[in-house]
Amino acid sequence: MRNYYHTILLNLHRIIFYVIKTRLWLLNIDGHTDEERYALANEMVTKMNSSSGYSTEAFGTENLPKEGGYMLYPNHQGKYDVLGIFITHKKPCSFVMDEKRSHIILVSEFLGLVKGKRLVLNDPRQTIRVFHEMAAELKSGRKFILFPEGGYKENNGNIVEKFKAGSFKVAQMAKVPIVPVALVDSYKVYNSDSHYGPTQTYVYYLNPINYYEYKDLKTVEIAKLVEERIKAKIREHFEKISE
Repeated sequence: MRNYYHTILLNLHRIIFYVIKTRLWLLNIDGHTDEERYALANEMVTKMNSSSGYSTEAFGTENLPKEGGYMLYPNHQGKYDVLGIFITHKKPCSFVMDEKRSHIILVSEFLGLVKGKRLVLNDPRQTIRVFHEMAAELKSGRKFILFPEGGYKENNGNIVEKFKAGSFKVAQMAKVPIVPVALVDSYKVYNSDSHYGPTQTYVYYLNPINYYEYKDLKTVEIAKLVEERIKAKIREHFEKISE
């Protein structure tokens, strides 16, 4: 967590600037294109990363579908996960997060900038309502990040927790490709008690699973399939390092 507080203190002037700028943009959110708002979000991330020595390397960007909407399903390690994906994903995308955590200053503005979604945990009706909204937007070409683990554990050491089957319902509703995303060492940026200072993280975009490949599967089976592919890629990452 030392990295997190260090970055906040180091970038306090930037945070104030971007909070004000973003709130002004949000007064007329449709006065700026998705591309402009996504670029501003990434500008924030890039400057804060540069100030603290955080960098992210991406692999498999060629696997991302060239057209249409799709769901990105990554493992969840901490506060940096969405940011690591944003700065390596060229096309505008958005994300879904816990409503209770979404009102923190800068996080709220960041979420609003990319028209993200808030989920109220343990409220199935609200979740279904949000999933219907997302499905309609996915069909129109939008891209979303949704963490099937739900929450994350501090300093998790790249351990992948069991995926929640319900997370994949939205992909089924929209009939869009599922893109498994393997995050490695992302927890070290803001969610580690032992790591401090410059940090290198990795994002692996795996082969998409098209609707025709999963349409006959139950959500439990889809969850297991995506979870295993991500775990396999993380194992492969560390096997290559150890060679």
